[in-house]
Amino acid sequence: MLYEQRTYYIIPGRMEAMLNRFRDHTITIFAKHNMKVTNFWVDADESKNRLYYVLEHQDEAARERNFQAFLEDQEWLDLRHRTEQDGPMYEKIEIAYMHIAPFFQTE
Repeated sequence: MLYEQRTYYIIPGRMEAMLNRFRDHTITIFAKHNMKVTNFWVDADESKNRLYYVLEHQDEAARERNFQAFLEDQEWLDLRHRTEQDGPMYEKIEIAYMHIAPFFQTE
């Protein structure tokens, strides 16, 4: 299994809109493309305007295939256009790819 941690640096004043977009739409579109969100977090220090989540992928090839399908999905393109009419929602995204450490199996 490949885990992808994404950290979004949200533009001040846009956090609620970003959370609403994920909650109401994006997670559902992810699921349509076999992209499972394992958890979501917001920074405990609200002044940092950071959002974190982890996606679970079968492997790197599945990640690339599924994410590309997501990026080309007309529902996503329409949603992004609609929710970013007032400008972008984030400044940057940092991504880390991870595997579970061999000594820490949860199953």
